[in-house]
Amino acid sequence: MSAIVTAQLTKKYGGITAVDNFNLTVEQGELFALLGVNGAGKTTTIKMLSCLIKPTSGDALLLGNSIISASHAIKKKINISPQETAVAANLSVLENLELIAGIYGQDSKTAKKNAYEIAQKFKLENELNKKAKHLSGGMQRRLSIAMALISDPQILFLDEPTLGLDVLARRELWASIKELKGKVTIILTTHYMDEVETLSDRVGIMSKGKLKAMGTVEELTMQTDTVKLEDAFVTLSGGVL
Repeated sequence: MSAIVTAQLTKKYGGITAVDNFNLTVEQGELFALLGVNGAGKTTTIKMLSCLIKPTSGDALLLGNSIISASHAIKKKINISPQETAVAANLSVLENLELIAGIYGQDSKTAKKNAYEIAQKFKLENELNKKAKHLSGGMQRRLSIAMALISDPQILFLDEPTLGLDVLARRELWASIKELKGKVTIILTTHYMDEVETLSDRVGIMSKGKLKAMGTVEELTMQTDTVKLEDAFVTLSGGVL
């Protein structure tokens, strides 16, 4: 069973078509990067796939469940790390992790155990008692992703995970994301081409609500007779980042 299969997924706002007949298949364990200029339809697509908004027409199956008729089942199997770092500033790292674990029905003993385990994976074990507001930007992003993973989702949506981070913090977060590959299906949206080249298994390029191209970085550069993904992106989307 594929992780995500969309069929003519469409979203209209009045006379504006934000997403237009979007067809995509993502396999389990794949890291799929979705690229597009601002207004291309990426955010609307992610909102539909994560059951935050309903499509105007078409459908999508996430692990066999329809976003229209089985959104409740889907929400138990997915999680989102939003662009805005979603941490409770006045809670400690441990309290943030335990809070989310509790929301997903884990008892206090299980929540604490899982919090310690995921903190170790994201190199947060020495920060457990520190309030989130005192963490660096890179550490806050790590915590935000760890919070999204403590519910053990099968599909994770990462929206601009390294936005605003310095080069070192970005590279460290990439290493953490790489370790997730093959264990969880990841949908990544980013404006950083080197991030896509480093992390993605396949890439989809959106423009004006349509999926214009899809393939590996190598396939997209070959298709456009370019060397860099950025040049392929410009050619295929007709825009610039």
